[in-house]
Amino acid sequence: MAKKAKNVKQTQEIVYAPVQQQIITETIEKNYMPYVMSVIVSRAIPEIDGLKPSHRKLLYTMYKMGLLTGNRTKSANVVGQTMKLNPHGDMAIYETMVRLTRGNESLLHPFVDSKGSFGKQYSSNMRFAASRYTEVKLDSFCNELFRGIDKDAVDMIDNYDGTMKEPVLLPTTFPNVLVTPNKGIAVGMASDICSFNLAEVCDGTIALLKNPRLTVDKMLDIIKAPDFPGGGAIIYNRDEMRQILETGSGSVKIRSRYNYDKAENCIDIIQIPYSTSIELILNKISDLVKEGKLKEITDFRDEIDLSGFKLTLDLRRGVDPDKLMTKLFKLTPLEDSFKCNFNILIDSTPRQMGVIEILNEWIKFRMTCLSRELTFDLKKKKDKLHLLLGLGKILLDIDKAIKIIRHTEKEEDVIPNLMSGFGIDDIQAEYIAEIKLRNLNKQYIINRINEIEGLQAEIAHIEEILGDELKLKALISSQLAEIKKKYGQPRRSQLIHTDDIEVYDEEDEVENFNARIYLTKEGYFKKITMQSLRGNDEHKLKENDEILFSEETDNLSELIFITDKCQLYRAKTADFECCKASAMGEYLPAKLGMDDGEKPIFMRVHKGFNDGENFVFIFENGKGVRVPATTYETKSVRRKLVNVYSDASPISAVFYEIEKDPFEFIMVSDSDRAIIIKSALVPIKNTRTSGGVTLMTLKKGQKIIDCRRDFDNRYENTKGCRKLKIPATGQLLGEKDIKMQQLKIDG
Repeated sequence: MAKKAKNVKQTQEIVYAPVQQQIITETIEKNYMPYVMSVIVSRAIPEIDGLKPSHRKLLYTMYKMGLLTGNRTKSANVVGQTMKLNPHGDMAIYETMVRLTRGNESLLHPFVDSKGSFGKQYSSNMRFAASRYTEVKLDSFCNELFRGIDKDAVDMIDNYDGTMKEPVLLPTTFPNVLVTPNKGIAVGMASDICSFNLAEVCDGTIALLKNPRLTVDKMLDIIKAPDFPGGGAIIYNRDEMRQILETGSGSVKIRSRYNYDKAENCIDIIQIPYSTSIELILNKISDLVKEGKLKEITDFRDEIDLSGFKLTLDLRRGVDPDKLMTKLFKLTPLEDSFKCNFNILIDSTPRQMGVIEILNEWIKFRMTCLSRELTFDLKKKKDKLHLLLGLGKILLDIDKAIKIIRHTEKEEDVIPNLMSGFGIDDIQAEYIAEIKLRNLNKQYIINRINEIEGLQAEIAHIEEILGDELKLKALISSQLAEIKKKYGQPRRSQLIHTDDIEVYDEEDEVENFNARIYLTKEGYFKKITMQSLRGNDEHKLKENDEILFSEETDNLSELIFITDKCQLYRAKTADFECCKASAMGEYLPAKLGMDDGEKPIFMRVHKGFNDGENFVFIFENGKGVRVPATTYETKSVRRKLVNVYSDASPISAVFYEIEKDPFEFIMVSDSDRAIIIKSALVPIKNTRTSGGVTLMTLKKGQKIIDCRRDFDNRYENTKGCRKLKIPATGQLLGEKDIKMQQLKIDG
């Protein structure tokens, strides 16, 4: 019989490689830091020419395509060619191009002359058309970006695959870094550069070239403020502008500009802040209308067309347009801020700089570019002069030159024979040998030789400029003056001074009227108009509830409330709805968001915390304290304050005292004894949480169960209760008062 094969189950053991420990700082340094530096240096932060690498690669590609002088080409063609320098997706490159176009309106001086739909900077919904539909070429303004680039003005490096050369920087003939707005977010840092007016920047740079020690205040007289492509009105604050020019950091407030059409009773907003969009504004206005906070508007709509930006607001009859706009500036992005952060790469190192420091760095950069450009021209002219000097030597005997060439048997001997025949070098001999036969006449050669004198003068002039820094700066100044004359534009952003603007006051929108306010023991608040009180003054209260405080005021007053949990709350009378005496009122703990179980025990119409005014706190343990009201002042208006008084004993009552007008109050214990003292007897302590001193002596386990100012109607027989010193022993109340008090306790 054949033996049955046994199924042997084999298990394979998995061997894991030993875990290699690595210090986290080394991991970050080796793996993360190269990425960080790549983002900072090669992507997000602009350099001194005012461009990021993506901008520079795109513009240089268009320059090499001949689009500075030629006709427009399809955007898709430019995007495809740019990929040879910029190894990113076509959409990333196209979006970069869109922002540089005239059609997008992102720049004061667009670099790309465009045809087709490129969206708008002020709208997030207006999208650009596909690259196959749009056409572009370089704007003539780009001449100032590329001047000297073919004369070795800047370094050229290999592209990412080593097949082409591209410039490290563009030799901009003006401080483009301050004229072109730029925003970039790197790793651990960001850059936000606003645009300035080209004419002002040119004037400021010229002034700095003439006086390197120019002060910030002098520069501020020239470069007044940023100038945004979308216009708007800058709320001008000289101190804030000085900070931006000094440090490169600060904030610029921009308001929209508008016209009022009286015939149509509508406001046409024609310019909005550069940092917002029409969609954000429309959404905010829509929210305000839904919340009932913008009743002055009947309709609003986007009316952007070929003529430009327009947002229209239809007004109700009788609405003041200027007052409405002041309100909208406060409540909507129609007024917005641009946060300046002038972070720029200098020699591959990010630096935050002020305007003067940026201009000084640009001047150093421009002097280097111009020196290299002049050095390139100098070499070319010297080479040409050298050739013409050799040509001058054959003028003495043209026939000899022809004879040498004719009688030379081998072609390679022509150059040596000319060199020996006229005493010239090989370069000059090569130039002479290449002259066409028709040009070997005396007139042609004399005309060429006459150029020598002009070349020598030009060479001497260039050498003079290169040898004198002041003359090099003067040349830069003349170029800037020429650029200003050719491309300068009036300011688009209007300047308005802070003293000239009207600030929105929310209280102006609240109707003011006289009212009486009430606070009950159970925490209910009522605001009743005086007219309503005349008709019915009988209050509806919960069972066993009573009115603690009542005061006449107006609808614009501020109120303060103190609770049994050592907290103070602020509110405005206008925050509460009017009601009738027959209504319960609003439950204050819910209205003000108090803690669970917290109840108000004091209310006052707040008119400021002044010297000579005090809070008087009376505690159940018979102690009391006066705390100066000024100790509750805060730098900013807080809706809630904590630790208003000591929590060592439960609070029995809170009063507000004006020292020149002290008042009497009664303290009643659960042993049916009472004292009446003046508020002036209560000691003053400057610490909010002071536990106070004993006012009424109590036996162990006893406590204060009632404390009030208006006590005549509640306690009839208070003879012997008035005390002139503290601590004081309570006087036994009359039998009737005891019964009333016991009824109150039982209830």
